[in-house]
Amino acid sequence: MDTMRDRFISTTTRLLDEDPRLALVLAEISRDGFDAAQRRHPDRVINVGIREQLLIGAGGGIALTGMRPIMHTFASFLVERPFEQVKLDLGHQGTGGVLVSAGASYDWPAGGFTHMSPGDVALLDTLDGWTVHVPGHPDEAEVLLREAVRGDDRVYVRLSNQSNAVPRPVTGAGFLTVREGRAGVVIAVGPMLDNVLAATEGLDVTVLYATTVRPFDAAALRAAAGARRAADVVIVEPYLAGTSTTAAAEALSEVPHRVLGLGVARRELRRYGTIDEHLTAHGLDAAGLRERITSFLAR
Repeated sequence: MDTMRDRFISTTTRLLDEDPRLALVLAEISRDGFDAAQRRHPDRVINVGIREQLLIGAGGGIALTGMRPIMHTFASFLVERPFEQVKLDLGHQGTGGVLVSAGASYDWPAGGFTHMSPGDVALLDTLDGWTVHVPGHPDEAEVLLREAVRGDDRVYVRLSNQSNAVPRPVTGAGFLTVREGRAGVVIAVGPMLDNVLAATEGLDVTVLYATTVRPFDAAALRAAAGARRAADVVIVEPYLAGTSTTAAAEALSEVPHRVLGLGVARRELRRYGTIDEHLTAHGLDAAGLRERITSFLAR
């Protein structure tokens, strides 16, 4: 199976052929994958080099001309390093564009903390008007990317090397009910779904699958919580723990509730390790999730 990043390259290459309104701005990352596209569309495939602030600035300028820019690099270089440009050249200017990341929270552990971005979605939450997609499978990444390029708004597509075994039907809006139960609600975001399903096997809980986390699907959460006197909700995210707890609390503001946010801890892991070792260290493997979810629901 190809990776989400592989699928992004092949899909964007086709989209550039299909839609003359699209432009792609790169900052060295994935450059070789777009060699053919750059030869065919030298005016619409632009590599600015290792200049991430310019990456966003150029994308914002392209958007002002009426085109639809796709801006791509590692998440830490796409959201964190040029955050001022994301805030001003896109948000303040009122322009749209599609940010597509790679690297996620710890996809390349040997790259060290400079190449990790567990706080990217939380950081974008400080800005208004962003749609955030977190696919859990390459097929979902393609669907969400195609959805993102159609509009004129600001969209972040967060890609990862982590993937669920099978794709789910996603539309770019709302949560999908994967399992129904009565003892609580567990929201699994993107590539966390398989581990959540394994962790909750045999538990009487509803599992919602979220690949579009902003806007947050408050209606789906309220419906899953149902008419119970109190709602217990666990959110399992592949980035900073607690990123969506405020959104969940707001959705349940008229219902007594408890919310547990699981994800990447603030504590920095200073050894390279592997993706699986990072998952275990943050309690995001199936065993770690099982222990934390059952303990929460039992209280």
